[in-house]
Amino acid sequence: MKQLPYLADMEIHDLDATGLLCPLPVLKLRKRLTALRPGDVMRLRADDPAAIVDVPHFCAEAGHTLIETTDEGSAQIYHVKKGG
Repeated sequence: MKQLPYLADMEIHDLDATGLLCPLPVLKLRKRLTALRPGDVMRLRADDPAAIVDVPHFCAEAGHTLIETTDEGSAQIYHVKKGG
């Protein structure tokens, strides 16, 4: 997985939610984000088609920032910066 230049100075945590279906990717993301400091970044890997809608909606509602979404094979990678 490539390191994005604008994330170089941030602490990045990984969460692999491949194989999980709605609502599990977002529920696991929410749980893992609670342990992070504001400004930390969670890199979520998910292949659930609903995550394309669910992750941005969750971020907007919970006060987190969806930095970027990219495709990696059959999965999507979401970089979520914890709000705070």
